[in-house]
Amino acid sequence: MYAVIRAGGKQYRVAPGDVIRVEKLATGTDGQVEFPEILAVSGGEGQIGKPQSGARVVGQLVEEGRGAKILVFHYKRKKQYKKLRGHRQSFTAVRITEIAFDGQSFKAPELPKKEAKAKKVAAAGEHESEEKTGKKHAKKKAAPKKNAAKKTAAKKK
Repeated sequence: MYAVIRAGGKQYRVAPGDVIRVEKLATGTDGQVEFPEILAVSGGEGQIGKPQSGARVVGQLVEEGRGAKILVFHYKRKKQYKKLRGHRQSFTAVRITEIAFDGQSFKAPELPKKEAKAKKVAAAGEHESEEKTGKKHAKKKAAPKKNAAKKTAAKKK
C-alpha cells in the first residue's frame, strides 16, 4: 500500500512506516500531521486509483530542523562585483503512520522503545580490586624522540 501526496509544492510517494522530510509544517501540540492533498492511492500490486473523499494519510512528527548550508555566490567579471550569501532550508521530518482508503486502513508497525544502556559492571569490579591490593597501573611516559644530527654543508674554496 502506498500513496502519492503533495506537501510544500513537492510530491512524495509514501508507504506506512516511511520517514520523509517536507517543507516546514505548522503542527499541533500532539505532533499528528494529516496531509490534505492526496493525488493517488495504491491498494495492492498494480492497483492505482484516484482517491475519493475518504482517503487520508496521517503522519507523526519526528523532527524539525534546518538542512545543510547552501552558499549562493553572485559574480560579475571585470566589474569587481562579488556577493556571497548563505541559506539553510527549514524542514519537518514526518513518519507516515497510517494510510486509509476505501474502508481499508494500513498502519505502520510500532517502533520499539529505546532502553537505557546498562552501566558496565566489569569496569567497576576492576577498580575495586585495585583499591584492595593497593596497586595501581603506572602510566609509562614515552621517551622523547631524538632528532638525527644534521650534516653541515662543506664550504667552497
